[in-house]
Amino acid sequence: MPYYAFASYLNFPRSLAMPTCIVKICRHNVYIYGAAALCGAIVLSSTLTSAWAEAELWSDWHYGGYLDVSYAIDFNFPESHRWRSKGTTPRVNEFAPNMLLAYVQKDRTVSSRWGMELGIQGGYDTNALVPDPIPGRDRPVDGADTLRHFSRANVSYLAPVGNGLVLTAGLFNSYIGYQSIFAKQNLNYTRSYMADNAPYYMFGVAAEYAVTQRLQTNVYIINGYSYLSHPNNQFSYGTQVSYKADNGVTFTENLYYGPDQFNTSYRFWRFFSDSIIEWKQDRLTLAFAYDIGTEEAAEQAGHPRTFWTAAAFYAHWKLSGPWSVAVRPEVYWDRNGRISGSEQVLRAVTTTLEYRIRAAPQSLVARLEYRYDESTGAGGGFFRRGEIAPGIIGLAKEQHLILCSLIWAFDR
Repeated sequence: MPYYAFASYLNFPRSLAMPTCIVKICRHNVYIYGAAALCGAIVLSSTLTSAWAEAELWSDWHYGGYLDVSYAIDFNFPESHRWRSKGTTPRVNEFAPNMLLAYVQKDRTVSSRWGMELGIQGGYDTNALVPDPIPGRDRPVDGADTLRHFSRANVSYLAPVGNGLVLTAGLFNSYIGYQSIFAKQNLNYTRSYMADNAPYYMFGVAAEYAVTQRLQTNVYIINGYSYLSHPNNQFSYGTQVSYKADNGVTFTENLYYGPDQFNTSYRFWRFFSDSIIEWKQDRLTLAFAYDIGTEEAAEQAGHPRTFWTAAAFYAHWKLSGPWSVAVRPEVYWDRNGRISGSEQVLRAVTTTLEYRIRAAPQSLVARLEYRYDESTGAGGGFFRRGEIAPGIIGLAKEQHLILCSLIWAFDR
């Protein structure tokens, strides 16, 4: 069994798969081992819960579960029950189990410097993690449809360097974006187009260092913009700089640079910038995010430069007790159809009413959301009922949706 099996399975060069840092994992059994490890950890944690409460040794360990379901009424009533140009919450006019998660993790501390995360996930929100094959440009990794069910699978170490250097290797949450793939962590239920068209996870290594209590800097070496994509065997690179001011404002700048096509010449590398500013108080949160990306299309004649950009404003207000409201206007311009698959300008306004209760270790979040979407441009539109010709589904310029969602979480 070669020591580089797991790294090559996820399309990393063998030079990264050093015997001292990569466990010998058989390519065909990685899913079984991962699921067995998670189930075993959860069963063991459940059996020893009372003992953990009394033992300092186990205080850094956590486990939990998560269930997210929704029903979206699309007043275009598409017969396909699909939301065009959307990754997460893609199903409409039917009951949708969007996310199911089980996880176990260990925190890093000065007294116990090693940490880990392992999770298994499923549901409609994981489908879009697998990229569509595009000739000359992109293809999914072998077994991608199974690998999408892993939610974070990494080890980390808090090195005694200065204020503490955190090193992480494996599958971890993406550093790009203001929103998470897990709706519970977001201000609105549905994600924005800019979130769905940016990475939710990344595979590689990360180094995180707090220069001061206000300034955080991170560096990433990853296998690409889409962690389940395999256009080539080259690395991609990323950085994050975050600064917290006295007045509750946080500035974050995320950069990505790497080859995401079969042709890995530097002229075809993708550049992507994600800028976020957030102002957070006890009851009010305001945020603004702006993305811009570009790359030359290596597979197209003349290699035209493609371009996409997006912006969103977020506002969340805690009303009273468990009640809160949120609003999010947004715009996404895919000039060349490079990311969304269609040349279009997407605009949307989302309003959310939330009821959140917590009785530790459980929590329940119920949301009622209204959303208006508009898509214009050469390839714009949303699915609607009926065909305009045999086998050709009709498209509408706009759509109105009402969504009801329920999220249950268990975190111990």
